[in-house]
Amino acid sequence: MPAPAPPQTPSELDLEVGRRVSAAGQRYTSSRQTVIRILAESDRPLTTAEVVGASERLPQSSVYRNLSVLETAGAVRRIAGGDEFTRFELAEDLAGHHHHLICTDCGAVEDFTVPSSIEDRLQSALDKVAIGAGFTAENHRLDLVGRCSDCT
Repeated sequence: MPAPAPPQTPSELDLEVGRRVSAAGQRYTSSRQTVIRILAESDRPLTTAEVVGASERLPQSSVYRNLSVLETAGAVRRIAGGDEFTRFELAEDLAGHHHHLICTDCGAVEDFTVPSSIEDRLQSALDKVAIGAGFTAENHRLDLVGRCSDCT
């Protein structure tokens, strides 16, 4: 069964994230809305420092707390880069299905998508692996790890 479509407008995104944050027993504050907006407008996962740098209104300590709350609420997911910095992006069901290119030299993380025909074949192969292992897969992530064009 295909995944539901991600929210299309900023207000739809805010409604969905607000619902998740409330369900986690927290408030969807203006600072959290700003963090979500920054992540939604980015074309790649961001480090905490990049989130802080994207808004003059967000102190670093607030960004750490807000990312933690948003991750617990299922609105944000953590991505391990090829360096010591963790990166964050919207949860896949909010941003759409994609994969990552991770550079082992500079740590850069870039998003990429594959044509639906390839994604379908990949999903079929992963389903077979999961069934063979007696495992129930909920989704998949594909990270290609290597060196980016700036580092080769």
